[in-house]
Amino acid sequence: MDFQHRAGGKTGGGGVASEAESNVDRRERLRLLALETIDLNKDPYFMRNHLGTYECKLCLTLHNNEGSYLAHTQGKRHQSNLARRAAKDAQDAPTQPALDKPRVDYKRFVKIGRPGYKVTKQRDPDSGQHTLLFQVDYPEIAEGVIPLHRFMSAYEQRLEAPDRSCQYVLFAAEPYETIGFKVPSREVDKGDGKCWTHWNRDTKQFFLQFFFKTP
Repeated sequence: MDFQHRAGGKTGGGGVASEAESNVDRRERLRLLALETIDLNKDPYFMRNHLGTYECKLCLTLHNNEGSYLAHTQGKRHQSNLARRAAKDAQDAPTQPALDKPRVDYKRFVKIGRPGYKVTKQRDPDSGQHTLLFQVDYPEIAEGVIPLHRFMSAYEQRLEAPDRSCQYVLFAAEPYETIGFKVPSREVDKGDGKCWTHWNRDTKQFFLQFFFKTP
């Protein structure tokens, strides 16, 4: 096919590039520019997940490699979100000068992966209530750390489309990654003995059991 005689083309130039080709060339130039100017170690929105891919915590996008993420940071969507975040931070900033506060040194841990776990579904023979028993293993838990848990609604998370029929139970303990379980969005019974936790310091196992209220 003769590309030299396209409308607007120049002899020997291979013809005018299509819109798709122009977009590919533009993204490649943006990626190369970003590689020269951006230090990913200082980017607060850059995160590598457990699947080996990369995430933009600002835009909630997934990327297969660092080059793809860098090209994304130069795009319109990321730049718009940066501008909105800056405007929000400026709006939320206190109008009066803040008093000097003593500096607090926070402990930092290197995540070592996900803990092991076991989930058991049960039904109380007396009340007929459905129960869930979680056992989470933390054999390499940091010294002095006690595992924590909390319930989270479907509208607090950003990984999946919100589903009002479910909620999440999260478990966290350094240096392990935080893990979460999707459970029915039913009211939890907070009565005596209906929702309890236990941390076994010897076996390094954390237990949580709770009962759902009967409809």
